[in-house]
Amino acid sequence: MSGRVGDLSPKQAEALEQFRARIQDILPQLPAQHDHFLLRWLRARNFNVQKSEAMLRKHLEFRKHMKVDTIITEWRAPEVIEKYLSGGMCGHDREGSPIWYDVIGPVDPKGLFLSASKQDFIKSKIRDCEMLQKECNLQSERLGRNVESITMIYDVEGLGLKHLWKPAIETYGEILQMFEDNYPEGLKRLFVIKAPKLFPVAYNLVKHFLSENTRQKIYILGANWQEVLLKYIDAEELPAYYGGKLTDPDGDPRCRTRINHVGPVPPSYYVRDHVNVDYEQCTTVSRGSSQQLDYEILFPGCVLRWQFSSEGADIGFGVFLKAKKGEWKKAAQMEEVVPSQRYNAHLVPEDGSLTCERPGVYVLRFDNTYSIFQAKRISFTVEVLLPDRMQSPQSNGKPSSPVQAEGSSSSSPTQ
Repeated sequence: MSGRVGDLSPKQAEALEQFRARIQDILPQLPAQHDHFLLRWLRARNFNVQKSEAMLRKHLEFRKHMKVDTIITEWRAPEVIEKYLSGGMCGHDREGSPIWYDVIGPVDPKGLFLSASKQDFIKSKIRDCEMLQKECNLQSERLGRNVESITMIYDVEGLGLKHLWKPAIETYGEILQMFEDNYPEGLKRLFVIKAPKLFPVAYNLVKHFLSENTRQKIYILGANWQEVLLKYIDAEELPAYYGGKLTDPDGDPRCRTRINHVGPVPPSYYVRDHVNVDYEQCTTVSRGSSQQLDYEILFPGCVLRWQFSSEGADIGFGVFLKAKKGEWKKAAQMEEVVPSQRYNAHLVPEDGSLTCERPGVYVLRFDNTYSIFQAKRISFTVEVLLPDRMQSPQSNGKPSSPVQAEGSSSSSPTQ
């Protein structure tokens, strides 16, 4: 049984009755009291009444703390978020559910984080969730049947190393966790389109924030993505840019009045010169010397990500490649991958990343050979990001769980 109204097993029906009885004291404070709403919380916790009750009560505290009931009407996002955070609601799928688009490539994570607070990003996403829920309610009234979930289209063309910046990934993870905790069963399906080679690495960084149920709703579309979208979305409801017929009144195929397509954040919006970082390690590079850190990469496609700061003065930094782990080599004896240069990391922390195209030992080298008198204390974090061990998004074979790949010969997502 699906666990939805009209399709409940006797055990599920009994759990719903018990659940409603246990939350009588908070029912009037909830955004909805009907069975459709309550069953979302039960399904999210596999009809464990006690866990569902705890989840719902915690959600009510969340609504009060974040002032969710008035966030659409009373909260105003900073201008930089309104202008430079991508995405938007546009159209409905064939079943009447709202469609939300996220356009990742043009987003400038660092510019946004230098211009607004993390709380502003979280609030903006809460507002989006509430707007989508409001549209679901309106669709339920229009269609005369329950509409409670959305379709998402995740356009990841242009996904790059800048999007793997650690502060951005951490905040995105918090937002995903907020979705899971407070908007259960709100996602019907998510289509990832135009996924580059880097996507498996990005997905692997955030998938642990997603429940297994949510992961099963993610579909990586192949080269025939427009054809697949049109199976689920009428051409009149799909922007022309994505293979449909919908345009803005002025003929814009991207429907920019509804979907925000962004670009780099102008420095005039910056309110800080760097984002505070908690480093995992410290080391001291003696005067006139250098220090090397070895990281063995076993297969191509991994991403090496680093952040560091120095105390008192600048520090040289570069990345090199050598064949064997453990053997020390001079910089001139190794292949230079990221050219060594001096960074004012005592003024502004440095960060960067590298897609490792070949296996081998990658050497991060802090260079203080030019400093005759002063040792340098370095605080740093280095991570090796692995790609998710899933089938390539471009593959036409059978999709592998949990993320499903759909190409020209693969089956349709389960409705």
